[in-house]
Amino acid sequence: MKPLLFTFRRCPFAIRARLALAVSGVAVDQQEVSLRAKPQALFDCSPKGTVPVLKFADGSVLEQSLDIMQWALSINDPEHWLETDPDKSAQAMALIQQNDESFKPALDLYKYAVRFPEHSEAYYRERAEVFLADLNARLARHDCLMGDHLTLPDMAIFPFVRQFSNVNQDWFYASQYRHLIQWLDRLIGSELFQSVMQKEVD
Repeated sequence: MKPLLFTFRRCPFAIRARLALAVSGVAVDQQEVSLRAKPQALFDCSPKGTVPVLKFADGSVLEQSLDIMQWALSINDPEHWLETDPDKSAQAMALIQQNDESFKPALDLYKYAVRFPEHSEAYYRERAEVFLADLNARLARHDCLMGDHLTLPDMAIFPFVRQFSNVNQDWFYASQYRHLIQWLDRLIGSELFQSVMQKEVD
């Protein structure tokens, strides 16, 4: 019995989990969740009720997208996304942590600025740009965030940059972040990303 992944197609956390599962070749069943009508089965295995969640046949679960990524890649990592050097691995995890703990909250404020009228959309965008500027500087030096080949931070972070770009595409593609734009477009155009974004056909 294959593990069951509760997922939502556009959620960046779910996207990065699906990317790792896809590249690893680890077989799972997937259940697309409606955020307006979440199934009881999701709450039964994870009371927090957010995706992604990976449920195993023995009833155990992984409730965090990064844990799902690392689990899949620990089984098979054909593209060498995981860093073998302890120092580089620590740097990679610190960058992902910055994305999850600083950039994502700023992104949410920017995306839903109308709900937070205390400040303007531009103000929230500028807060998020601190992280984008760092990523762009990294990509000015190398093709990818940690060097010249794709690793875990690239695949864990790019779904969030994609979400940021979709808030105001005209602004984003006219911005100064040329290296970041090229990196993002390359990943969006990849066969791997396209494969995990396909809608399930009944």
